[in-house]
Amino acid sequence: MDYKKSKAPVNTVTRNIMDLCQDTGNIYESVAIISKRANQISLQIKDDLQKKLAEFASYNDSLEEVFENREQIEISRYYEKLPKPSLLATQEFVEDKVYWRDPARDAQQNMDDEHVS
Repeated sequence: MDYKKSKAPVNTVTRNIMDLCQDTGNIYESVAIISKRANQISLQIKDDLQKKLAEFASYNDSLEEVFENREQIEISRYYEKLPKPSLLATQEFVEDKVYWRDPARDAQQNMDDEHVS
């Protein structure tokens, strides 16, 4: 997912819960799916940020050599301005860009198919 090009809002948005539970039929299931996706996005953003900040890592033990790196500050500010992972995940869910499945529902459907045959 390219979170940098996402159309997700930066601030909290009031949403109609009926729109969120349209695909699953259950608002709690929809929230669980969005939550899991938000955790994935959060880890991805964190890894990207750590990789970029690692380029500026100083391995000196001297406290006198600590200084502010302008590029490092700009990278941190950029990531702070990104939409929150929960907003990104909700936007993906609303746009049907999240793949999810329910193994229990799939198993039930397979059992139903066997009884029909």
